[in-house]
Parts: sequence; C-alpha cells; structure tokens
Amino acid sequence: MALSSLRRLAAPRPLHAAALRSFGAAAGGKLKCVMLNAARLDFDKRIDWKKVTNSAELTSHDISATEEIVERVQGADIVMNKEFPIPGELIRAFPPSVKLIAEAGTGYNNIDVDACREKGIALCNVPEYTTEAMGDYAITLVLALSCSLAPQMKALARGDRTYMHQCHLGSLHHFEIQGKTFGIVGGLGYIASRISAKALALGMKVIASDVPSTPLGMRDNGVEVVTFDDLLARSDFVSTMVPLNKHTKGLMNAAAFDKMKPSAYIINTARGPIIDQDALIDALRKKKIAGAALDVFGEGSAPPPPLPDDSPLYDVFDEFDNVILTPHIGWQRLEARQRVVDMCGDNIAKFSRGEPMNIDMQTGMPIR
Repeated sequence: MALSSLRRLAAPRPLHAAALRSFGAAAGGKLKCVMLNAARLDFDKRIDWKKVTNSAELTSHDISATEEIVERVQGADIVMNKEFPIPGELIRAFPPSVKLIAEAGTGYNNIDVDACREKGIALCNVPEYTTEAMGDYAITLVLALSCSLAPQMKALARGDRTYMHQCHLGSLHHFEIQGKTFGIVGGLGYIASRISAKALALGMKVIASDVPSTPLGMRDNGVEVVTFDDLLARSDFVSTMVPLNKHTKGLMNAAAFDKMKPSAYIINTARGPIIDQDALIDALRKKKIAGAALDVFGEGSAPPPPLPDDSPLYDVFDEFDNVILTPHIGWQRLEARQRVVDMCGDNIAKFSRGEPMNIDMQTGMPIR
C-alpha cells in the first residue's frame, strides 16, 4: 500500500532483541493479537506481557513503518498500538478479521474513529494507567519551579558557581507552595483529579476549568470549578490537562498568556499543540509569565516529535533559564508502563468474553 511518507517508531535506545517477538502458540481458540510498536512501552525489556498472552496469541513488533501495518495485521483479531497514527486509509484496508483496536494509552486522537465505525471495528483505551505517574510529575514540576531548581543547576552546568559562593539566590524566584493556587485546565478528568489531590495535600488551593456547561463552584473534593479566564487570572501555576482536539489546539495563545499573572508558570504535560509555541516564547521574552515546564511539544505521537532544533527555547542556559524541557517522560515510569500493558490485557479479556469496550463508537467518546 503506497502512502506519502514513511514514519517509523523509534526506540529510545538501540534494541538488543529481535525486532519481531512471538509469544506462545494459540490454544483453546484464543484471539490473535498483533502489537505494532512494543518498543514504545518496553524499550528496556522490563515489561511482563502475561496479562495479554493470557487472553490472546500475541505477535509483537518492536517498531512498524506505516506501510508495513496492513500486512502485519493480516489474520489478526486485535491490533494493539501505542500512540502511533492509524489513519482512515489504513483502517479501511484492514482485513475483516480485525474487530478491535486496543490503544495502549489514554489519548486516541491518533486513530480514525469514523473509519473504525465504518469497518465495524471496536476501540478501547486505558484512561487511568498513568494517573499516579502523571500526578507525581506535575507536582515535581511545581516543586522544581517554586525553588529555582532549574536555574541553579543550569548555572553549575555552565561553570557558574556564583550561587554556591554567595550562599543566596539573588533575584531568583524561590517560594513556598502552601497557599498558592494551582489551576488545572480540564481539571475534572482522571489524571487531573489525582493531581488535585496531591496539590491539596501540599496545602495548595486548586481551581479547575472544564467545558462551559460544567456547573461552577466548590466541589466536595476541595476543587473549585471556575471559568477558563478566571483560572488564568488567579493561578500561580497553570497546568493543561485537556485532550488535543480542534477546540484545544492553541488554547494557550497570546490572549491567554496576557490574562496570567506575571509571577505565574505554565506547565504542559498533555499534548504539545495545546500551547501556541510562538505565543509562549513571546510571553516569556516580555515577562508576561515567570516561566514554563514543558514535557510535550509538536503535533504527533509514538513518539511525539521533539521541540524543533531551531526553537529559541533550547537556549535554557541563557535567555530561558526559567524553562524546564523534558522529552515526554511524564508517563514513562516503570509501574505505569506495566500497568498499561496489564490493563490492555484486561480489555482484551473483556472483548474475548463479548463485553462492551469503553469507547462509544457512535459518538467517539469515552464511556464513564
């Protein structure tokens, strides 16, 4: 099948096993499952796949090119995937045997739901696997930003020992988080709710925005639901926890940064294009905000593209020493990676028993 471009799923380190790994022979009428990009999850060979192989005969590819996918799913009942784009042109070419796409993650904007519906293919995801990991990471970034950790370490890395010698931090921002306001955009979901609990336990105030139809006011869990504009104006830290779609792309734009306090920080661990990068750079340069922590950058997945090499944000030692950049590591803790494989195995087991999946194929929305 000819496609316009070749996209490969790169493992984070050279793989020391064969690119194709097969698991036990079919027995007892097990469904056949093909995993397209196991290295996205199992890049260190520490993951146990037993929960999947208990319910399906699994053939697992470490990496797949786009044009290899249709051939590799031949004869499969289930296609398992981690974030790699599966567009409609591929899904419509799938054999009739494919009845389920099991996305090994929370977001599924990489899969053409309309094409799945046309083909009668069910879809499932794992919305809660990284709740703890992402919660921990969001709070880690809050703590790092609040104590000037990044600029201090960057000074040492470039050989500047001024802070060490003078034993004070000069004009660096350095403050307690107790009593500060943590604003979570899209703050009522699984991950956001866990972040809220952690922030509240540290003595922070938590406010959240959601879709316009969501009632405003204080919730029983201590989170106050406010408008998006109110959240921007009140927050000391703004964290984006919304899915990427046509409504959220560029949500954090110049107008949004203008509404934030100059002492506030933006944190993005969700999807890169939620933040307008040019607007962010302008806001940082004009000191409209105090700094940023970014774990995601460009549009795409499996893995998401890095910050472009020509981005000014890479100047973290000079112009942007108040910026933290990490390569989409929020979800990658070992426990979270094992959990997503186990929960995919649970989904496959449910599917084999004829139970409904957790995404409504008519609406394309999660079933909660």
